[in-house]
Amino acid sequence: MTLAGRNVRFRPANVMISVGRAGRRRGKGGEAARDRGNGRPALRWPAVAPAPGRRRAGRARQDQEATARLSAEALAAGDPTGWFERLYTEAERVDSTVPWDRESPHGLLVEWATARELSGAGRRALVVGCGYGRDAEYLGRLGFATTAFDISPTAVRVARERHPGSPVTYVTADLLDPPADWRRGFDLVLESMNVQALPPRVREAAFGAVGEPVAPGGTLLVIAAGREDEEDPPAAPPWPLTRGEIDAFGRSGLTPVRVEDLRDTGILRWRAEFHRPA
Repeated sequence: MTLAGRNVRFRPANVMISVGRAGRRRGKGGEAARDRGNGRPALRWPAVAPAPGRRRAGRARQDQEATARLSAEALAAGDPTGWFERLYTEAERVDSTVPWDRESPHGLLVEWATARELSGAGRRALVVGCGYGRDAEYLGRLGFATTAFDISPTAVRVARERHPGSPVTYVTADLLDPPADWRRGFDLVLESMNVQALPPRVREAAFGAVGEPVAPGGTLLVIAAGREDEEDPPAAPPWPLTRGEIDAFGRSGLTPVRVEDLRDTGILRWRAEFHRPA
């Protein structure tokens, strides 16, 4: 995530943290089952992994419990975004994954770049809330001189470790207090699925801050989950953004180029492109 702690109170997050990693050995800790017909102990077979649906359901419960604990502790300390660093450090400690950890860049980014035959040669890109670097590495491969930042020092360290020799510059930074030389310094700024996880009072400041690094003639690309204006927001984060909130990314003097309302999976998603006049 991209914001230092602010004295903002909101309910524990409903983001998932996946405990357990695929590929662990099967057949450990098998237990005797009961025969459904007569209640007698059944034969003791080697334990096997549960069906995928049952695995997902069990993991989801563990995810919710872990996330609720981490976010509640951070909120009690008056640090509503501090639990992101704890999430990354705990993921390492228990050999688990964080919910936004993926092996490939976001599909809506790849689709957008491919349609434009995007080349970053001679251009600079900034990735907001980079996590482990999947999107940053993609932009680096396109030729952008890419800087990627996250509020979590652990996320930044792991990103560097995962991508040895990468041309991407990974740094720890706060979206609301970035280095001064970033202002108007990047030809492309990518904000993917970060602002929607912020409580409303902090989010208001973030809308304008995301666009500040866009250089004259540059582009801001926003990817976010969406909700209709008449829909009530969820009780806990992430909070999908409305069209009005997407438009708010233009507050720093950006002009909307295209706002796409994408529903191919039955879930509203936004892909919005903004431009700063030269």
